Amino acid sequence: MKRYLLFIALLTILSPLFAYEQIGIASWYGGKFHGRPTANGEIFNTHDMTAAHKELPFNTIVTVTNMSNGRSVDVRINDRGPYVGDRVIDLSYAAAKALDMVRDGTANVLLVTSDFEELKITYNIQIGAYKTIEYAREMKERLEAAGFTPVAELANSGVTRIMIKGIPESETQPIVVRLAQLGIRNPLVKQN
Repeated sequence: MKRYLLFIALLTILSPLFAYEQIGIASWYGGKFHGRPTANGEIFNTHDMTAAHKELPFNTIVTVTNMSNGRSVDVRINDRGPYVGDRVIDLSYAAAKALDMVRDGTANVLLVTSDFEELKITYNIQIGAYKTIEYAREMKERLEAAGFTPVAELANSGVTRIMIKGIPESETQPIVVRLAQLGIRNPLVKQN
């Protein structure tokens, strides 16, 4: 308990140094999710030090501390969730094991990141997904003619996605408005 109180006292003193702090319940996932795509498109490996969070940008490094035993681990955000109750983070099996919370399934944790660069949230706007490369090329050229810098990504399904990537939050809505003026309505806007 003394170690925990000392940790909290140090955290309080140093808190202005941290970009993000959150206290809540962590859970872990693995099993049937191993080998499936995560929200950022990576293949989930339950043996990697990764986690799902509802709002932190992908690739943010978060220090997760189990508040009952003081154990800490650094994880990289590569998925979205958890969507059960009031849980704040869903850890890979490897991260949960390092925190000694596998048996209990959940733990009260403290999340901290000081990675200010990663907290600059950006968005991708998907204009469309095309089964034929000709239609994808036409849309890409149309967007380039309008002053955008679109990229084409080929998905595993064979569909070509035309996207505008890495847009700062403040520029997202104006771009959506410009796209609407070009007749492109309801693009898919997704946080990185």
